[in-house]
Amino acid sequence: MLLSSSTRPLTILQILPALHAGGVERGTLEISRYLVQHGHCSLVMSAGGRMVPQLLAEGGEHFTSPIGKKSLFNLRLIWQLRRFLVEHKVDILHLRSRMPAWVGYLAWRGMDPATRPKLVTTVHGAYSVNAYSSVMTKGERVIAVSSTIRDYILKNYPKVNPDKIRLIYRGVDPQEFPRGYKPSKEWLAKWQHDYPQLSGKIIITLPGRITRWKGQLDFIQLVTRLKQNGINVHGIIAGEADPKKASFLQELKEKISTLNLTNDISLIGHRSDLKEVMSVSDLVLSLSQDPEAFGRITPEALSLGIPVVGYNHGGVGEVLKAMFPVGLVKLGDINGLITTAQQCLTQLYPINENTIFTLGEMQDKTFSVYRELQNPRL
Repeated sequence: MLLSSSTRPLTILQILPALHAGGVERGTLEISRYLVQHGHCSLVMSAGGRMVPQLLAEGGEHFTSPIGKKSLFNLRLIWQLRRFLVEHKVDILHLRSRMPAWVGYLAWRGMDPATRPKLVTTVHGAYSVNAYSSVMTKGERVIAVSSTIRDYILKNYPKVNPDKIRLIYRGVDPQEFPRGYKPSKEWLAKWQHDYPQLSGKIIITLPGRITRWKGQLDFIQLVTRLKQNGINVHGIIAGEADPKKASFLQELKEKISTLNLTNDISLIGHRSDLKEVMSVSDLVLSLSQDPEAFGRITPEALSLGIPVVGYNHGGVGEVLKAMFPVGLVKLGDINGLITTAQQCLTQLYPINENTIFTLGEMQDKTFSVYRELQNPRL
């Protein structure tokens, strides 16, 4: 007996540049895991990276390709991808980044509309507005990761039919980030050994890559002012610096030294244990100068029960409005940042339960988009 199109297993191919680290990559793995758990075939194509072993362990398949490399030579991959889609009987082609999206879109467009896969794109950020970026709006369904991104699409690409846009927030697994989470004794022992300067201090943490727009300079000002106000804080900057950002990393170090904050701010680099780091923090900051498309760190910290103070724009603003509105600060308002951070460190404010930005909601809604394309009448 043949399964109906609404119940038969689907084959989904997600394409992105690489699987190193980041929100796009994590979202790709979260969808892959969901597909496998529900009996579907999950294929991922990228240049590889440190997250590939996890993808494979969770039942997904990975196909290594330089499809994300920004080169016109990559257009030769169009015909290879077209053959791949046919040979693997792909039902849904899900494009998550611009360069691979052009290869994927051109391969898809040249196929028979009656038999080719359905096309989904996810707009993960407010890309520069131009023809190159427009490919992310060419899906038969276009997923926007926040209201901020949905507004960005409608404002900058007015030809896009609003009816094909689906707002699907990125999500946090409440079981992975439970309220009141405590790290293991072993982790705490190593943490205390590695960072003895944190002992007895109030810890405030800024997660994010070392790049000017992530707000590390504002964070340094915050630590300076809080200490001047008599609060015994220690600041943690958790994030790695791209080799191209080495000069900015050096600028940060010099600024910290000049302000005599060497014993008050620690740069701890990339962390795979950010959940534990946030759980031992008293406050988490989100100080991006440009609006975050979503800003996953904010709901993760809030889900753990750690207050977050952040600038009121982008996805971070949306999350704070729903879960911790007292943490909202006007963009660039340093005095407001100091006041709000100090209030959150000295007073207890309730954090609303996360009912909107959950992993299960994100997975279910994304799969509903796949099914909707397969069965337009559903």
